[in-house]
Amino acid sequence: MSDPIVFISHFQIREGALDAYRQLQREVASDLEAAKPKTLVFLTYIDTAGGQMTAVHVFADAESMDLHFEGSDSRSAAADEFLQPDGWEIYGKPSDQVLGTMRNAAAASGVELRVHAEYVAGFLRDAQQS
Repeated sequence: MSDPIVFISHFQIREGALDAYRQLQREVASDLEAAKPKTLVFLTYIDTAGGQMTAVHVFADAESMDLHFEGSDSRSAAADEFLQPDGWEIYGKPSDQVLGTMRNAAAASGVELRVHAEYVAGFLRDAQQS
């Protein structure tokens, strides 16, 4: 069995873009739910000040993460109007391609990419079945 991967994205919300970002994110989430069935979790949160956004993704394995990243350039381009990268975290072992993409994105944005590659133990439960 492949190890699960958790990917967390942090962004600053551009001044005056909060409401437009919320609308875009609702559309993106709906599209991802339909188009990316192997993405187990996709959740976005905004801090209480309305200035930072965090997205949490969970994948069963590296292949599922690769599938999620297909088309990510166009999704990122649409979000650039509203968001500025503030860092990324990867828990687990993504493919070399995804890891390279994220390292390049972090370097280009001047933000940190933290990777915690060793999965030790745990479980993922389907809330619908518990």
